[in-house]
Amino acid sequence: MSVLRSLESKLESLFEGVFGRAFRSNVQPVELARKLVKEMDDHRSVSVSRVYVPNEYTVYLSPGDRDQFDGYEDSLCEELADYLTEHARRERYVLLTTPRVKLESDDDLDKGEFGIATRLVRGPRSATDAPPTEPDGGTMIYKAEQLPPEPEEEEEPQEIAALSFAGETHSLPARPVVIGRSKDCDIRLADPNVSRRHAEVRPVGEGYKVVDLDSTNGIEVDGKRVKELELQDGARFTLGSTEISFSRAAD
Repeated sequence: MSVLRSLESKLESLFEGVFGRAFRSNVQPVELARKLVKEMDDHRSVSVSRVYVPNEYTVYLSPGDRDQFDGYEDSLCEELADYLTEHARRERYVLLTTPRVKLESDDDLDKGEFGIATRLVRGPRSATDAPPTEPDGGTMIYKAEQLPPEPEEEEEPQEIAALSFAGETHSLPARPVVIGRSKDCDIRLADPNVSRRHAEVRPVGEGYKVVDLDSTNGIEVDGKRVKELELQDGARFTLGSTEISFSRAAD
């Protein structure tokens, strides 16, 4: 793993857990590091034999973004400075001093926005061809990259099977259901022509069927008596003098 990639990993892991989750909608440390490197590249100063780059970086954050770094700010600034040092080494830039990164609050910035100001400050032992100290330059404003929302899992619609009669609808569970005149039945019919335990609706595979329980009047379908009936959507059958319809619909 390269040194830069290792430093990026450290920045990514510096605020994992609760703090890392908070940064999903705010400024993220790795994003700061990459924009700081961009500012270093954009503010190169070519001298006689060397390429100088800024060694002081001020990052301006909204108060809400800066609050996220409370208690970790010093560690973050050190990691960002190390990241800049390694980038300068790889590009063979000249730094007059070790890079310094500091954070400041700016009430004019919205959450997710941040600015970066750079300076090239001459050190106590600068090279003879070093350029003079630069005044504060303009501050570049960036917006934090918005991560795409995590896709929501789509729930597959489920079918609900039901029996309807006399203006009532009864959903069918995934277990046998007894229909009859007795109060102990799962579905009770107030019909004197219906036996106490008349029929049973049973789940079969992904469907249902209704089975006669040796009742007095049995199950009728189109005027014909049957022992059992496989129930399809829209099927109708009669118990005693009560017509019952079966339906399946998506939840």
